[in-house]
Amino acid sequence: MNTETLNKMRKLKFTGMHRAFKMSLESEKTAEYTADELLEMLIDAELDERQNRSREMKVKNARFRYKASLEELNYHLNRNIDKNQVQRLGTCEFIEKCENVLITGSTGIGKSYVSSALGHEACNRGYKVAYYNTPKLFAKLKMAKADGSYLKEIIKLERQDLLILDDFGIQPFDAQSRATLMEIIEDRHGKRSLIVTSQLPVVKWYEVIGEETIADAILDRIVHDAHRLELVGDSLRKRNKKEVEELSINNDN
Repeated sequence: MNTETLNKMRKLKFTGMHRAFKMSLESEKTAEYTADELLEMLIDAELDERQNRSREMKVKNARFRYKASLEELNYHLNRNIDKNQVQRLGTCEFIEKCENVLITGSTGIGKSYVSSALGHEACNRGYKVAYYNTPKLFAKLKMAKADGSYLKEIIKLERQDLLILDDFGIQPFDAQSRATLMEIIEDRHGKRSLIVTSQLPVVKWYEVIGEETIADAILDRIVHDAHRLELVGDSLRKRNKKEVEELSINNDN
């Protein structure tokens, strides 16, 4: 009878329940449970399994640049990272409030890692997240306009609880990209959250966006009441490379 029950669980795709029940049978612990306790254990196992699968799928779909976590952030380096601020952002309350986060600083300072860590935390809490390199996203959207899939791509962006635009401002926006950016920002304003990382300080974004009227409209929606992380210091990539080189020299000696 137990074998038949396990087969039914597998057919119904109750993976967590199947695993938990099978382990209980193999360890001969089923007799220790009352009927209510066994049912509760099996349901909890199935719920945990589905939550884990959902979390893994969200992370996979987000396509983060780094496999990052807030717990691994180094606050001891002099980068002007406020631990309390980051931990507050880690609660994802800013997503509930449809607020934005702006992360600026020189290249290699860790902006992408911080945004990835916040994105992973959002996935862990059940939010839908999409992570994009900004120039690549707008190149993709240009191609989508050409092949007729633009509306589909825009709707996909709209549905994300959190949209991360990394490397914003590396390339100036042309007229088409500027209009697309305005459309994305307008769709999300007051409805969804945005994280933007950039090597440029916010005051320089006007020049990158171009056309003052549109730039004003876009930045008014992005910057107003946004949470800001302004990272400072030397490139971590250069620092790590230097440490590796120094270690290599010491080993040679």
